[in-house]
Amino acid sequence: MIRSMTAYAGGERVTPWGTLGCELRSVNHRFLEVGTRLPEELRALEPQLRERIAARLSRGKLDLVMRLRAPESAANLQVDEALLGQLGRLAHRLTSDFPNLQVSFTELLQLPGVTRGEATDAAALQAEALALLDQVLDGFVEAREREGGKLSAAISERVDGIERIATEVRTLIPAIRDGQRAKLAARLADLPHPVDPGRAEQELVLWLQKLDVDEELDRLGSHIVEIRRVLKQREPVGRRLDFLLQEFNREANTLGSKSVDSRTSNAAVELKVLIDQIREQVQNIE
Repeated sequence: MIRSMTAYAGGERVTPWGTLGCELRSVNHRFLEVGTRLPEELRALEPQLRERIAARLSRGKLDLVMRLRAPESAANLQVDEALLGQLGRLAHRLTSDFPNLQVSFTELLQLPGVTRGEATDAAALQAEALALLDQVLDGFVEAREREGGKLSAAISERVDGIERIATEVRTLIPAIRDGQRAKLAARLADLPHPVDPGRAEQELVLWLQKLDVDEELDRLGSHIVEIRRVLKQREPVGRRLDFLLQEFNREANTLGSKSVDSRTSNAAVELKVLIDQIREQVQNIE
């Protein structure tokens, strides 16, 4: 199943040192680019976090955010009384200079470094963080696959449309050839001097060969088979799909340039519209 590059997942894990939160979100990008925001206690873990992500994902611009919220229980809560005293004196001076400024004791306690919980076991906290990331990655990949399924359905619908147009054009070709043959014969008949029939037939054949689109339609059919095959694969296929769309576009352009009939010209335009719609979807596929 193909995957979208746009997704979000998050989760929490309660530890002895507080509640560990993790959020992972991504948008489309040519390569894998990971940005991180980590609490001080987990900064040393950043290389391992990146490795875990790279092992599961291949493309997308990702933002990984981890937070450590102090435990709600105050049983093991410790207060840095010296820091609290300094902040209290600073707050007193500020409120003296600015009477409208109000600073509560609760607000002082919430400032970084004033309170701390149980001493952190760095190794254990890192293990918890890695386990949480794995959990969030599971949900993240599932979200990508769900969205990828929607993209696949949208692409398949448009590929079906391309196939219908190609089939219609193929059925029109014999009548278009006959019509062009009749037009050329009429022009030759209007010439003031007679034209050698053999030479006229040769020129007609050469001209019709230049307008022939059988090869383009055959290649379109091959590309349709290939894109359907690619959509069923589980590995990242975004770049392969992008290449196939270039081939689709090339055939549509050639079909339009060779067209001598409004019906095939309109068909070429409709093909390009569908191809552009598929390209918009493919830009978001991993």
